[in-house]
Amino acid sequence: MVPSVSSSTRVGFLLAIVVLAWVGQVDGSIDSNRTSALEEARLQRENLVRKYLKRLKKEDGAIKLIGGRGDFEGNVEIFHAGKWGAVCDDEWDQAEAEVVCRQLGFPGHVKPTHTGYFGRAKRKFWMDNLYCGGKERELAECHFDGWGTNDCEASEAAGVICKRHEDEEPVTTEKPVPVEMKVPKERLGEQRRLELRLVGGRVADEGRVEVRLVDGEGAGRWGSVCGDGWGLLEGNVVCRQLGLGYANNAVQTDFFSESEASELPKLLLSGTECYGNETSLADCLHDPIGWRSVRCSERHGHVAAVTCVSQMADLVFDHVEMEQSLHLEDRLMYLLQCAMEENCVASQAYEIQRENPNWHLETRRLLKFTARVVNTGNADFRPHIPKHLWEWHLCHMHYHSMEVLFATFDVIDAGGRRVAEGHKASFCLEDNQCLPGVEPRYACANYGDQGISVNCSDIYRHNIDCQWVDISELDFGEYTMRVAINPEFKVPEMRFDNNAATCRLLYTQTYARVFDCKLERP
Repeated sequence: MVPSVSSSTRVGFLLAIVVLAWVGQVDGSIDSNRTSALEEARLQRENLVRKYLKRLKKEDGAIKLIGGRGDFEGNVEIFHAGKWGAVCDDEWDQAEAEVVCRQLGFPGHVKPTHTGYFGRAKRKFWMDNLYCGGKERELAECHFDGWGTNDCEASEAAGVICKRHEDEEPVTTEKPVPVEMKVPKERLGEQRRLELRLVGGRVADEGRVEVRLVDGEGAGRWGSVCGDGWGLLEGNVVCRQLGLGYANNAVQTDFFSESEASELPKLLLSGTECYGNETSLADCLHDPIGWRSVRCSERHGHVAAVTCVSQMADLVFDHVEMEQSLHLEDRLMYLLQCAMEENCVASQAYEIQRENPNWHLETRRLLKFTARVVNTGNADFRPHIPKHLWEWHLCHMHYHSMEVLFATFDVIDAGGRRVAEGHKASFCLEDNQCLPGVEPRYACANYGDQGISVNCSDIYRHNIDCQWVDISELDFGEYTMRVAINPEFKVPEMRFDNNAATCRLLYTQTYARVFDCKLERP
């Protein structure tokens, strides 16, 4: 018995046959237009897959970027123990940014960002004092202090700006970049000036920063300053312009609002970027001024504030001491185990340790030197961490009071690429040498008070762990060497343009020396 078929079903069969015949006819007459259309569809599909691959599953070590204009930039967050957390910008540099961008599927990084460039951290910090070699597959493979171990504030969020793929159009990003955001930063012209005031503070030396434009037509309305990227460099300029001394703290907060219910003035200034030696905030770079052109990662309560003081320490690196003490030393890795725990050797050394069972018999070539730091300010330099939070270091047998990255040593080639690096992430501050008539007051031994008195020096001699650059893989030749103290401007000082020494470095088969050194900003 033949089953009955409805008229609608028969029509459907006929339509299917017609469609199949049409498809076959088209397949038989394929042309270049169809080829280009298929290629375009393939590219769109690849971009779509790439986009969703970047949204990693919620597994330990997954990362994401937040607060940026698109999926290619933002503050870094990492997933651990079932929760997302922030990454602190201590020791955050190009190597870490490269790992993040590669993990997210981008071809590389444009630059790392610091001090909450894309807004304050909204979650607890999972990672601090990160140290990557640059070749790790994931950020979680880098060395760091341990999950949740940190001494960071919400304004110290680390971020990145990644390179985008050449075939990636703006329409493929989750947040397309508006045209006005591509306008370069500027300074005020001679026809306009910027007036400042501090508002909401308990005393006249503190408060949130408010600005207004003054031109030939008079003064405009007072407005707030966006807190994105706001730090001690900008704070020092504000205190200097107001005649209030130096910035002891530069924060991104609404703490200085009159009350929780009160409305802050509209944002007038954003993207502020100072070198640090300007006499006026108007001399700094900033986004074009105007109510519509101001952009800020957060609209509510994310404003710039500052606390000024009349007395401040000022650290200066002694490049003459470095020139006189610098030398080469080949050292067994067996004798570097303590230093390796503090990430004081090149990333290749850790690869040798993992792959070679006799790694302790290998040697590393170290470029060693003495670092002498002088306090030329009018106030003692004191640790910003309370004494009960100082960390005992078994290797060094004393307490460290500085757990932020406080000294970096970089070797740079003729192309401007960093080819070797060293650092001192932990410091014990004491008065090793003082000018005649000045009595030393700070010492590391026996849990003593730490600091650097005015007109005294803290000296880390060349025979101390980590007081070197591992140059084992470096070719012979001429380079630039830069040693910087307080390179991320985390600790307040009078000025920062004397914190780094940049020198020429000559490295030969038998010796190394630095010369033509000059002091500048990190």
